[in-house]
Amino acid sequence: MAHQNSNEPLADLTQLGQANGAGDKRGLYLKLFSGEMFKGFQNNTIARDLIMKRTLKNGKSLQFIYTGRTTAEYHVPGQSILGNSDGAPPIAEKTITVDDLLISSAFVYELDETLAHYELRGEISKKIGYALAEKYDRLIFRAITRGARAASPITKANYVEPGGTQIRVGTNNQGSDAYVAASLINAFYDAAAALDEKGVSSDGRVGVLNPRQYYELIQAVGSNGLVNRDVQGTALQSGNGIIEIAGIKIYKSMNIPFMSKYGTKYGTASATNPGVTSPGNVGSFVEAAVEDAANDVTGIHNEYGEETEFANSCGLIFQKEAAGCVEAIGPQVQVTSGDVSVIYQGDVILGRLAMGADYLNPACAVELIAGAAVGSSGNAAF
Repeated sequence: MAHQNSNEPLADLTQLGQANGAGDKRGLYLKLFSGEMFKGFQNNTIARDLIMKRTLKNGKSLQFIYTGRTTAEYHVPGQSILGNSDGAPPIAEKTITVDDLLISSAFVYELDETLAHYELRGEISKKIGYALAEKYDRLIFRAITRGARAASPITKANYVEPGGTQIRVGTNNQGSDAYVAASLINAFYDAAAALDEKGVSSDGRVGVLNPRQYYELIQAVGSNGLVNRDVQGTALQSGNGIIEIAGIKIYKSMNIPFMSKYGTKYGTASATNPGVTSPGNVGSFVEAAVEDAANDVTGIHNEYGEETEFANSCGLIFQKEAAGCVEAIGPQVQVTSGDVSVIYQGDVILGRLAMGADYLNPACAVELIAGAAVGSSGNAAF
């Protein structure tokens, strides 16, 4: 048998991965599915469990009752006791209406499922759930922001119940103050004091910042005493709420109103821009504009604010009574079947939700602003 020179190509070697003996030598090899799909923009949804949530049945709206404070007075001997002479406590109401049905859906063609070597429905269902949850958080956070600028619903003569609070982060007229850790910490302590002074319970107080603000606090945690040194290390890298300032547990979210955007804003520094450079390729879901007011959007029956009204917003601090959410239909997924599947040779996967949100007790809501003075244009009451 003849031996080929070691420097010569093996011309008679069969290339098992080559189509018709030409082209890519690995062209016919199976492209294995890794078992994972790159998930799109996913956001931690947190608002639902941080406020007052009620289930609505057999009605379009839900009524919340406010009772104002009352006073103590000295009894006059011989005088009948028939309630305080000032008629306290005053009572008011707030009604939250359910918005129209919110949906997200996708059609899955049966042949595509047959040909695909990965599971489609579970992943599509997750993405539908993410879309609904993102909308849920955004509406609630906007409602809380509106509450921070509102007076108390109690308007009886000679009674002044506490309303919402705005606190400026930093002392400059620059949006970049929103990312100064020391200024954020001072704002949290000011907010805690304001809530105490307005008689707000310390139970259930939380703060929500955007990710960059949250990480600014994380980086300074070794020197500012926000977290006990015993829990540093892995604890600093874990999920939401690892920092607590003045009894206020801190979360991060890309769904808070942030200078007329959601969660972040890129561009040149100004009074309404923190001056952060975009990391690039962020996608269309990041920095989306805040939706228009209720009278401009079909299906919305509560007021959630105009885009320009959030021009200097940069964070929220609130207690659970700050806002309420009513659900007529909780988040759920439906899938077609039977004759519908036969006719269209596939199924529609539908996520749906019917909810509405609004502020309840303004005294429980604090809005952080940067780049403008409290009550200035762009931050005036809604």
